[in-house]
Amino acid sequence: MKRFEALGRHPVAIAGAVITTAAAAVFIALVIAELTGLLENPYAGLVVFIAIPALFVLGLLLIPLGMWLQQRKLQRHPEAPAGWPVVDFGQPVVRRRTLLFVGLTAVNIIILLLAGYGSLHWMDSPQFCGQVCHEPMHPQFTAWRDGPHSRIACAKCHIAEGAEGFVNAKLAGTRQLVHVITGNVPKPIPPGAHMPPGAQAQTCQSCHRPSRTGADRVRVIREYADDETNTETVTVLQMFMGGPTSGGHSIHWHADPANKIEYVATGADRQTIIYVKSTDAKGQVKEFRAADVTDQAINSGVRRTMDCVDCHNTSGHPISPTAERMVDRAIAAGEVSQKLPFARREGVRLVSASYPSHEDAATAIDRGLRDFYAKQSGADGEAVSRASAALQEVYRRNVFPAMKVTWGSYPENRVHIASPGCARCHDDEHKAKDGSAINGDCEYCHKEIQQPQ
Repeated sequence: MKRFEALGRHPVAIAGAVITTAAAAVFIALVIAELTGLLENPYAGLVVFIAIPALFVLGLLLIPLGMWLQQRKLQRHPEAPAGWPVVDFGQPVVRRRTLLFVGLTAVNIIILLLAGYGSLHWMDSPQFCGQVCHEPMHPQFTAWRDGPHSRIACAKCHIAEGAEGFVNAKLAGTRQLVHVITGNVPKPIPPGAHMPPGAQAQTCQSCHRPSRTGADRVRVIREYADDETNTETVTVLQMFMGGPTSGGHSIHWHADPANKIEYVATGADRQTIIYVKSTDAKGQVKEFRAADVTDQAINSGVRRTMDCVDCHNTSGHPISPTAERMVDRAIAAGEVSQKLPFARREGVRLVSASYPSHEDAATAIDRGLRDFYAKQSGADGEAVSRASAALQEVYRRNVFPAMKVTWGSYPENRVHIASPGCARCHDDEHKAKDGSAINGDCEYCHKEIQQPQ
């Protein structure tokens, strides 16, 4: 036993014991602070579940290293004892020390398990995805935080169920981490982040029910002209939400699990669909292809089954494709006063300009708006201030100069104004052998409600 104690006297082994003990104490204290909400900084997880456990493991490794170094040192002297130390459990001191050693080892194992679980859990959190990898994922994190799915963690949608999905996600995350470290990150991040296979069944349906027939909804779209009075145009649409009983004349007929829509698209963003195969609830199959598309092009393409995210591709990260739409929404919400002359024109002009950073954009938008209205007699100064703040927010939530994300970087397939959207298939150009085509009539999914004059 004395020999064992002697081996532990090397400075490296002592340093390892000190580091391990200190790291264990700090880890326990920080975990308690994390659980009680005292640590709110997004980088807290990096310290608690990565840095401190790394120090803990380093200390554990230093202890046997120090003992090995001490062993080598003792072997250089003739009086160095030989063989393994004799552990006599008949001696009370040996029993006490053995129990202490086993207890500390158990505590160490528990700490490592907690740290490992905590690190995996934390690395799946939106704070890790969006704030630790701040610059690359800043656009997606900002859009997620301000979007309709802000209470749903990234991993809920982006990691498939089961061990295979977990391993694939971690391998992809490791590759992405290497890209971040080496600065090899595409700018902007390509649209349409890969969702796990069967995203509709595994993620969307955990909250939504595509098999339910939905009632029609009324959507009011307010748009404004670039004239002095910001003339308003109101479009009221009756949206045919539909479902299993809609017979195909509705928006969500595609999402009904009884119907299977397969397609082949070109390009990573899948904006050009060249082939569609429809299998309805009765098992009837029909194939449509775009003009001049060959069998070779179809066979060489990747066949996909249509899912929620094929249309709702920006639901998790809603970044507007146009400045006009966002300025119109700000005016409709009263954030930008319609009474300000040329408010829509100037707003679009200012948020569409290029700026090096968000800070520069905020300064330029505020200065540009105030300079313009300084020349307009009777402009309400308070309304100008509110409009300035609203336009800065419009820019902040949709344009990210560091990642080269700007208006139009990400198409939105739920609509068909700024990007093809529904018209990727519904264009009257995708035809079957019998001459029938995928209907491109707008009133297949909605119709305009005429307003009384």
